[in-house]
Amino acid sequence: MKDGLTSVPEDKVLVLDFGGQYSHLIARRIRECRVYSELISYTVSPREVQTLQPKGLILSGGPTSVYEEDAPLCDPELFKLGIPILGICYGLHAMVHLLGGSVVRAARKEYGKTELFIGDRSDLFQGLENRTVCWMSHGDMAETLPEGFEVIGRTANTPTAAIRRRDRKLYGVQFHPEVAHTPRGLDILKNFVYRVCGCRPTWTMESFIENAVKEIRETVGKDRVLCALSGGVDSSTVAVLAHKALGDQLTCVFVDHGLLRKGEAEQVLEMLEKFKMNIIHVSAAERFLSRLKGVDDPEEKRRLVGEEFIRVFAEVEREKGPFQWLVQGTLYPDVIESAGVKSPAAKIKTHHNVAGLPSWMKFKLLEPLRWLYKDEVREVAGLLGIPREIVRRHPFPGPGLAVRVLGPVTPEKLRICREASFIVEEELKKAGLYDAVWQAFAVVGEDKAVGVLGDERKFGYIVTVKVVESVDAMTAEWKRLPYELLERISSRITNEVDGVTWVTYAISSKPPSTIEPC
Repeated sequence: MKDGLTSVPEDKVLVLDFGGQYSHLIARRIRECRVYSELISYTVSPREVQTLQPKGLILSGGPTSVYEEDAPLCDPELFKLGIPILGICYGLHAMVHLLGGSVVRAARKEYGKTELFIGDRSDLFQGLENRTVCWMSHGDMAETLPEGFEVIGRTANTPTAAIRRRDRKLYGVQFHPEVAHTPRGLDILKNFVYRVCGCRPTWTMESFIENAVKEIRETVGKDRVLCALSGGVDSSTVAVLAHKALGDQLTCVFVDHGLLRKGEAEQVLEMLEKFKMNIIHVSAAERFLSRLKGVDDPEEKRRLVGEEFIRVFAEVEREKGPFQWLVQGTLYPDVIESAGVKSPAAKIKTHHNVAGLPSWMKFKLLEPLRWLYKDEVREVAGLLGIPREIVRRHPFPGPGLAVRVLGPVTPEKLRICREASFIVEEELKKAGLYDAVWQAFAVVGEDKAVGVLGDERKFGYIVTVKVVESVDAMTAEWKRLPYELLERISSRITNEVDGVTWVTYAISSKPPSTIEPC
């Protein structure tokens, strides 16, 4: 099992990442077509591509210009492999530049919704009207095309908005079909993967479960496995999946590190009883809080929590072992944000269960969900019979409330964060909005403000409420909640959570911010 990856269908499309903000979204959209897609570095060699045997390649957008010094460029030999290729925005520029055409600074930049005039609807644009709306975000354009290429789409400012060399199945679009602002974008991508590449829609979560169970068994053999169980949808799903494959060879370790949501430990243990798994419940709040005492840096918090988890597992191994494997619910966004996929994108933060694992760990890692997005995991969870309240539960960071408490973690700030977050979720459920948002929680830091409680002035903590909408956590928008709901949340927190005087609402999106505060 390569890097914890279960076998994938023969029909797959690889996305070469040039560092564009939408690179991951391209892979997501291809998976929506029920075709497996994976994000890889633009530095991939032709030999590596041939080994992977994709049915198609997509060149992503990027923040640079192809004519700049040290601009990221793929190996030009990729275009000779006979594999269909679609270049998107910078990807189009790279294709044109490497094959002998020219790319220049556009006289008029294009940003936002733009009308596209389609000149040929026989393959990439089949089923579309002659005119459609697309989303542009570029300052460069292809001025002259390489030999054999033709224009199949244009806009008022870009005469080469869509190009093709039919005999070699090379295509390029200046706009972004992967974003929702291009209404027929998914249809364009379907035309590429189905009609041009000849892919079949074989990437389903039913097939994923079947293949994952088979490969877990083949990989583990007769070894014994520990499962890091936090109670969130990711770890619950990987636990049930591994139990389906291994039965009593699997032992789940639920560590209550004192950083969980209100009532979470009791709910998780009750839920898992129906699956009749071997579960060890470790109460370890004191030791985790001791390790975190006085720690201010968020990366250090993540590292310490990850390390302490492994210490707990190692102790369980000595008492109940031997265990040879550790299975955990790492997801694809975790890997990307921890720079586990080599690309021009910088590391955003270390996830405690990816790059945060200590070098002295002796377990072999098993990560069956490593290449899944969150919505795919939720689908797997539902198919495995996990209760809806777990499936639809908002994502929760592995280090728990430690990364929602800014500055040093103290019992008082933990209490405030836990109680305030519970109120936020409870009010969203009452309003029927809990399932409509990606995450909702409260943050507490060192800042304080004066308030008046009763007839008395008090100096208390400032709590920040954050509610976001997202699909896969790679990008997110702050949720425009009704003022009446925000007022209820604020009133309840200041009245019910001792020590809070002010409540603020976070209106930063990702990017430039991250979803979690640290």
